Amino acid sequence: MSTATWPTSLPRPSRTSWQAQQDDGRVRRTGGGPPGYRRRFSSMARMVSLSINVPRSLKAVFDNFYADTTAQGSTPFWMPDPTTDGWALLDAQGKPVTDGTGRPILLSAQWLCLFGDETPIETIQGVRFDIAFTVAVMP
Repeated sequence: MSTATWPTSLPRPSRTSWQAQQDDGRVRRTGGGPPGYRRRFSSMARMVSLSINVPRSLKAVFDNFYADTTAQGSTPFWMPDPTTDGWALLDAQGKPVTDGTGRPILLSAQWLCLFGDETPIETIQGVRFDIAFTVAVMP
């Protein structure tokens, strides 16, 4: 069975809801004296909180992806990295690098993800839905 892929019809996650936090892979040494830590794991997932704002038709796409494609969020999936994928490659002055025809060269990056511990949270704003969710980005 192949790994699922994030539906291309869903929009990029909102920048205002973006939050990322590295999992803590340390173990605290107990005993007297100042605090001390050691590594528990060689690599850890990064937890990223995201949200998308969609009309009813795309809410159904997300619901189907979560419920059926990822089996209620229990199987991994590939997702375009919202901080990199589709953004223009920039030069040292911050200007887009272009190809021979003048089109900007776009970056591409994918994440291997699992949905986080909490199930997606939906809120209604007018006739649109805000869907907030967390993904664990695998190392």
